[in-house]
Amino acid sequence: MKAIPINQILKRIQAENSWWEEPHIITKLFKEYKPRAYLALLKPLIKKWDPHRAIVFMGPRRVGKTVMIHHAIQNLIDEGISSDKICYFSVDHPLYTGQSLEDMLELFKQATGTDYKTEKCYVFFDEIQYLKDWEIHLKVIVDNYRNVKCLVSGSAAAALRLKSIESGAGRFTNFLLPPLTFHEYLELLDLDHIIDKEDSSSGFYSTQNIIELNKHFIHYMNFGGYPEVIFSKEIQSDPGRFIKNDIVDKVLLRDLPGLYGIQDIQELNHLFTTLAFNTANEVSLEELSKGSGVAKNTIKRYIEYLEAAFLIKTIHRIDKNSRRFKRANFFKVYLTNPSIRSALFTQVKQGDEFIGHLAETAIFAQWFHSNIDLHYARWKTGEINIVHAEHESEHNWAVEVKWSNRFIDRPFELKNVYQFCHANNLKKITVTTLTKTDEKTINNIDISFLPASLYCYTIGYNLIKNKDTEEYE
Repeated sequence: MKAIPINQILKRIQAENSWWEEPHIITKLFKEYKPRAYLALLKPLIKKWDPHRAIVFMGPRRVGKTVMIHHAIQNLIDEGISSDKICYFSVDHPLYTGQSLEDMLELFKQATGTDYKTEKCYVFFDEIQYLKDWEIHLKVIVDNYRNVKCLVSGSAAAALRLKSIESGAGRFTNFLLPPLTFHEYLELLDLDHIIDKEDSSSGFYSTQNIIELNKHFIHYMNFGGYPEVIFSKEIQSDPGRFIKNDIVDKVLLRDLPGLYGIQDIQELNHLFTTLAFNTANEVSLEELSKGSGVAKNTIKRYIEYLEAAFLIKTIHRIDKNSRRFKRANFFKVYLTNPSIRSALFTQVKQGDEFIGHLAETAIFAQWFHSNIDLHYARWKTGEINIVHAEHESEHNWAVEVKWSNRFIDRPFELKNVYQFCHANNLKKITVTTLTKTDEKTINNIDISFLPASLYCYTIGYNLIKNKDTEEYE
């Protein structure tokens, strides 16, 4: 049996790195895609040499990591970096089986003549989870080759984050690419003209066509988390096949069992399906255990695993006075991407009973992109959906999510809002609506009424535009 000759491997590398040839551009396939807004945050990290760290670029499956890598490569070329000082490897290709990262650097040297030991270069290793003990290999590169700026990426997000934290302290910078924000969704589809950005003195944006914006917001809740889905009518006609089979099932059936040694995959799958159906609802370990017959400790571990895989996010409960409970018996679980629920069950339409919960999920999904610690408040006579509560902080705030205009005309019904604000000395609060915008002062509380779709857009937009790359240090 003949061994694969080195020239075949070098031909593969040359095929992956089209920019080595004139006119020094990435392939047409990647160039046709419009860059995600998160590229503006990734670029400075790639070009930062001090401190010398590798970037671990992670995120759920199919959110556009490989496309963003190629957009970053084109940006380096456009800014004057010699194209032969940039190399990309798709580590999952069978030709690289058995190759270490150092072996691949040597292949890069043979293919271009670039001496990575003495010349500054940028090397991208995509789908790094296919290399066993990748974190050890990467640590060696960071420690021994100061002229190599490395970015590794992977879709097995839970595994990458776990190993990066364990092995990469001081050497790796983690960068999470989440599902699309609503603002990115509109931007990629060239629909952001619906938003009026000129007057944002209140901190929120406006629109001249809230009906049109809501139509796209509902479409975002059904299909909007993945770039590939928003451009494909074929996938939208059967989102379950793409989102469930290609994304959710691969995480539940392969990534998590392989990482955590889960034996009963059916049990994990049933729990996730239950949580997805109940996104934005309060649940308890006791209730989940009784309903499934699974021990509470096991369910707790499963939830931790699902969070590590970026499929869900748990939000903990506080009382009316913003005090945390000693025992977290009750909590809310949100999907990190509302379109997962639509793919698993049915698509939502205007007026559907569950659309309010999905709107709340979409809003929370924007906040998950930040490091802000959020809670929900619940007591015997009321609840507030989103609370930012730090002890004796002047920056505390709260949002009550509604998918209705009812409370603009009947603000006296918002008793939960007044109770919470008075108990916490909050002078103002935001309440979302279906289509209407207004400002009212009731019981000495300033209430900003704002359509849920506009609120969702504003949060996603501001969190990306105002994010500081120093947060990744």
